[in-house]
Amino acid sequence: MPNFISYIGIIILIALVLLVVVSNIQIVQQSRAYVVERLGAYSATWSVGLHFKIPFIERVVKKVSLKEQVADFDPQPVITKDNVTMQIDTVIYFQITDPKLYTYGVERPMNAIENLTATTLRNIIGDMELDQSLTSRDIINAKMRSILDEATDPWGIKVNRVELKNILPPKEIQNAMEKQMKAERERRESILQAEGQKQSQILVAEGEKQSMILRADAEKQAAILKAEAEREAAILRAEGEAEAILKTQTALADSIKLMNAANPNDQVVKIRALEAFQKAADGQATKIIVPSEIQGLAGLAAGFKGLLENEKK
Repeated sequence: MPNFISYIGIIILIALVLLVVVSNIQIVQQSRAYVVERLGAYSATWSVGLHFKIPFIERVVKKVSLKEQVADFDPQPVITKDNVTMQIDTVIYFQITDPKLYTYGVERPMNAIENLTATTLRNIIGDMELDQSLTSRDIINAKMRSILDEATDPWGIKVNRVELKNILPPKEIQNAMEKQMKAERERRESILQAEGQKQSQILVAEGEKQSMILRADAEKQAAILKAEAEREAAILRAEGEAEAILKTQTALADSIKLMNAANPNDQVVKIRALEAFQKAADGQATKIIVPSEIQGLAGLAAGFKGLLENEKK
């Protein structure tokens, strides 16, 4: 029986030892660091991996995140150089670079950063007038980041970026600014309308110009086509007259050839000449001169014509 009790005591003791050992095994995750003290004094900073803490001698004072963090502070009242009070809220992006300094450098680091941010912002805005402060956000952000980064370096903190989230001037100034912005929008709208009307007039004038040019080109082409048609018609008429004259001359030449071949006497020639003058008399001429050689022959031909008519009767 005493042996059984001793066995149970040994088992309990082993269990307690295992429990103590397991509870003092620490696993540090990625992007984190543990600050460890030994007998109340800083001992080490554990990084990523498996670590063993000596029971009752060492303890983890602070678990620090090494990721970039964001601190959004409440709006702070600031006064400009021309005595205008504004409300400005600030956003800070920072990162802990030294866990030991962050643990022992300052009490309540976030409160210290907030107060430092408010003081720095008042100092910077106090040297600017209202208009300048409203249009110089980038300059203010850069100045604040530089000052805060230098001030928080002994605390193991690096300030990466500072942004002015909102700048709220007094209500009456906001109303005045809204009226000014409205007037500016109306002015730009008027300018755009005027530009639109100008462009519209230019387009209309350009359209009329193009229309006139097209009409002039059409009239020019019509005149050219008409002149071409008249020229072609004149050429065709001239060719027809030339062909008629050529045929007449050819027929006359053939007739003369036949007459020459028939060896006509003077009387036949005179009769042919008389016929030619008769055809000429049938035309538009108002005066005809008959040669003296044909005048006698004309009377003979008239008498011969009368005999022929009597014969037919």
